Amino acid sequence: MSFLVRPAQASDVRGIWEMLDPFVQRRILLGKDIVVLYESVQQFLVAEDETGRLIGCGALHVMWEDLGEVRTLIVVDEWLHHGVGREIVEALEQNARALGLTRLFCLTFEVDFFTRRGFSPIGEQVVDPDVYSQLIRSPDEGVAEFLDLAHVKPNTLGNTRMLKQL
Repeated sequence: MSFLVRPAQASDVRGIWEMLDPFVQRRILLGKDIVVLYESVQQFLVAEDETGRLIGCGALHVMWEDLGEVRTLIVVDEWLHHGVGREIVEALEQNARALGLTRLFCLTFEVDFFTRRGFSPIGEQVVDPDVYSQLIRSPDEGVAEFLDLAHVKPNTLGNTRMLKQL
């Protein structure tokens, strides 16, 4: 079984949304309107099987000058434990380094997976107060998750906040 990880194209957005929706229904990932996925398609990598079917995706969202977030990491059930998630995360890390980022954040239920990738659980204080005061102005729900703001608690209850130094 072979697969390819590549930058997402606009034509992949509906497939990304279809992979995402079951996780949103189970309250594992935050929902995103399809227009938001189109607007952020350049942040996404996708994995496709030999037939061209999407089997996974992940995005790198820049949060600050040194900080990015791995978000919307999905692998379809039949491709779990075949290295798809690992390859997506490694490619996202390469993209982060190319952008000059030195830290990657994730909010996840998959603690063991991210621990094997070098991420560690973190506490509350990840950025200094000046950066916090700027980030809190962002309308992005992912930034609100990162800051552990109360209004996203129903979506993130039980998730672990993790960070990796690149």
